[in-house]
Amino acid sequence: MRWNRLIGLMLMLCMMCGVAQAEQVNKKQIKGLDEQVQAIKRDVLSISTQLNLLEEKLLYPSNTYMAFFVSMDKGAKFSPDSIHLTLDNKNVANYIYSYKEVQALREGGVQRVFTSNVTTGEHNLKISVIGKENGSKVTNSGTHDLKKGVGPQFVEIHLSATGVSFRDW
Repeated sequence: MRWNRLIGLMLMLCMMCGVAQAEQVNKKQIKGLDEQVQAIKRDVLSISTQLNLLEEKLLYPSNTYMAFFVSMDKGAKFSPDSIHLTLDNKNVANYIYSYKEVQALREGGVQRVFTSNVTTGEHNLKISVIGKENGSKVTNSGTHDLKKGVGPQFVEIHLSATGVSFRDW
């Protein structure tokens, strides 16, 4: 009877050791699998970034590329609510600003509001802005004659309560 108990205890100890080793093997396998998944995620994000850059190069070749950016003075009291862009009498962009976006612009941030392929030559840009300053509604508009040359071109649209100004880069 003692031998039966002893053998039973030995069998139970062996089974428990086997279970403990199986748990460790599974933990090691899971950790290795998790590291592989993280590596795959990094690779996918890298490939996605490269594809986005390639797509932008294909969609907007450098000789016809034109981008429009919005900026404001740091600490400005003016808060834009919405902006509307028209290029060559075609509506090209409408944007409604959130509170955080206005704060970013006030802190010196710049927003790319529109990107397109534009042929070389003369173009007309019209912009209208609706916003607030000191609780009062402010509506501003402006026009800018562009001369697109060969190569990329950038236009800064600077917003303020007194009006809209433009700068070509």
